[in-house]
Amino acid sequence: MSFVNSITTWVPAQSIYCLENGRSSSMRSNLCHPLKNQLPISFFLSGTIRKPIFSCSRLSISAIITKEQTQEESESKSKKEVAFSSTSSFDFKAYMIGKANSVNKALEDAVLVREPLKIHESMRYSLLAGGKRVRPMLCIAACELFGGTESVAMPSACAVEMIHTMSLMHDDLPCMDNDDLRRGKPTNHKVFGEDVAVLAGDALLAFAFEHIATATKGVSSERIVRVVGELAKCIGSEGLVAGQVVDVCSEGIADVGLEHLEFIHIHKTAALLEGSVVLGAIVGGANDEQISKLRKFARCIGLLFQVVDDILDVTKSSQELGKTAGKDLVADKVTYPKLLGIDKSREFAEKLNREAQEQLAEFDPEKAAPLIALANYIAYRDN
Repeated sequence: MSFVNSITTWVPAQSIYCLENGRSSSMRSNLCHPLKNQLPISFFLSGTIRKPIFSCSRLSISAIITKEQTQEESESKSKKEVAFSSTSSFDFKAYMIGKANSVNKALEDAVLVREPLKIHESMRYSLLAGGKRVRPMLCIAACELFGGTESVAMPSACAVEMIHTMSLMHDDLPCMDNDDLRRGKPTNHKVFGEDVAVLAGDALLAFAFEHIATATKGVSSERIVRVVGELAKCIGSEGLVAGQVVDVCSEGIADVGLEHLEFIHIHKTAALLEGSVVLGAIVGGANDEQISKLRKFARCIGLLFQVVDDILDVTKSSQELGKTAGKDLVADKVTYPKLLGIDKSREFAEKLNREAQEQLAEFDPEKAAPLIALANYIAYRDN
């Protein structure tokens, strides 16, 4: 059974509820659940328990890392080798290094040190702190799938990374996740203060749209306007922000179900990954039908990214992750391992990866190889 809704247009998702001051308020979104055929994902996972399998308050983080972990890691490594063998002629490592270097240079050239110094230093501190650059790579790979070039996609690729960085800067603030570590370094507000971190994030958000509008070359004005609209929608009150606010409102709620969790991550994490791919397809010259297939691919890998993140949070150390491990357990936040268990979460991740790659079946295998490899990378990454 296919996990992806065959409908190409966005339709209202089911209402979810957010407890505020002891009252529940209905929240709706026009961002369609990416995998739903009128049924929640939990329907496809036999034996799924909708309530938490264990209580985080009673278990230490180390309790989640069981004695079977070594065997599980070995199995994961084998699956990773099999996954990448399908694109064995494609040098993914070289591709990642090359694209990451190009993106890093473009980001450094885009956000220069200028007056006021403090705000630009703060912007650059987080923007140039490293990271996997998955979103820009997805944008570039989608553009190249339709015959576009790296240079055509780069302004959009940089824009999604600026917005992603903004979301991390704000997410790390004391009023949100209150984190001290990001990409192996002190978080922005720990270095520049909360006030500057907020403003630097705001500046990156604004500059992302300016950069698309002024730096994109060789693309029609109609497509540039479409890119701007697409990006704004995926990060606004029905996209990334929707996921963030429901996540915040869900803290302390004892009985959070799987559909509620999916809503959070479809919006908070998957929306921007979807935008990254769709932006690349638009500037690359894709038609509406092709964009629809890429959208479905991106929705799957977007949710996949979060499922894997949740698994890593309870199976890896802070040193391995480059950020604080186990913080969701400490905060008693609902996660996929908490609702499904580790094994079912991994099974779900594998299904999402398969479904994502099925969307690329009709494209040129050589041109689609980077997107397939990126999907596998998201599925089998270690940090």
